[in-house]
Amino acid sequence: MTSSVPRAAALLSGLAATALVLTACGSAPSAQTTTADGRSAAIATSAEDFGGMEALVEAARKEGTLNAIALPRDWANYGAVIDGFTEKYGIEVKVENPDGSSQDEINAVTSRKGQDRAPDVLDLGSSFAISAAEQGLLAPYRVAAYDEIPDTQKDAEARWYNDYGGYVSIGCDANRVTTCPETFEDLLKPVYEGQVSLNGNPTKSGSAFAGVFAASLANGGSFDDIQPGLDFFEKLRKNGNYTPVEATPATVEKGETPITIDWDYLNAGYAEEFRSKGVDWKVAIPEDGKFSQYYSQAINKDAPHPAAARLWQEYLYSPEGQNLWLVGYARPALLPAMERDGTVDQRAAAKLPKVSGTPSFPTEAQQAEAKKVLAGGWAAAVAG
Repeated sequence: MTSSVPRAAALLSGLAATALVLTACGSAPSAQTTTADGRSAAIATSAEDFGGMEALVEAARKEGTLNAIALPRDWANYGAVIDGFTEKYGIEVKVENPDGSSQDEINAVTSRKGQDRAPDVLDLGSSFAISAAEQGLLAPYRVAAYDEIPDTQKDAEARWYNDYGGYVSIGCDANRVTTCPETFEDLLKPVYEGQVSLNGNPTKSGSAFAGVFAASLANGGSFDDIQPGLDFFEKLRKNGNYTPVEATPATVEKGETPITIDWDYLNAGYAEEFRSKGVDWKVAIPEDGKFSQYYSQAINKDAPHPAAARLWQEYLYSPEGQNLWLVGYARPALLPAMERDGTVDQRAAAKLPKVSGTPSFPTEAQQAEAKKVLAGGWAAAVAG
């Protein structure tokens, strides 16, 4: 989610090449999981469609494995989420490339179609989930709580739906920065030379994409116009404030990225994680660029473990799973419903970074257009 790992490809020929490709790819997945009465997990659009939760749990346990990708354990409490799922169902979660980006996830799905090491499930920035759905990569599946997810935060065909999220924020190491910035306007001040970073490349990373969108809103842009955000980062680059070092827990701890534009739940997590190490990490949600977005969950249409993939979704959207996001300072999509039902972890909810107002979100079309603008202009904006 935070960075993109380059993928090299070699051109091979002859029988030796064929043998190497077959070895590298691994075997194709075994026959799709089915129930005794012939119901297939691969095409089940709900637990009920597969015969109920008991049948789904039994089938997932027989598969025994869930292939995931780009899920850092220190991202929004994902470590506890993964451990909770494994402890509850006895299913091993294999996470590849934990620091990968949303685009890396999509690339893995397309390049490993039919392979047993293909991702079963995806956690994608909203704009990337929309793109994956448009490419026909996702399986429609309605979790039990699907109707409780706000209409603006889910695909009408249930190919993806938002899970957890927050607001773009500015994190700052108060031990290294005399006066921490609180707005995008502040970030342009000469005193922050070489200190302002993003969590990834916005053409590949959902969090960085949101950072540019927030900068646009702070500089006269709108959901229909992300260009002012590009212009803002070009200014940061020209005045020497922008650093291309991508923010991670390691760069924060080492002081390499003393000011980071990132999700509030990640910055809040840094504040707690590094307090014992002497890092005084401050978090501010900029009033001039208030942008909220959620990460979306989805199932690979060709998941090698289709029952485990669907059970994973049910776990994430249960009160147990949703409350684990809260512990990680993220705002679960089902928070309003849980507050109504009395299932929310009140103690964890009280620790969320404070923000005023009601969040609004760009439409699918607006996000798609913003991605096009970024794809065409980001490299030029930050090339120095």
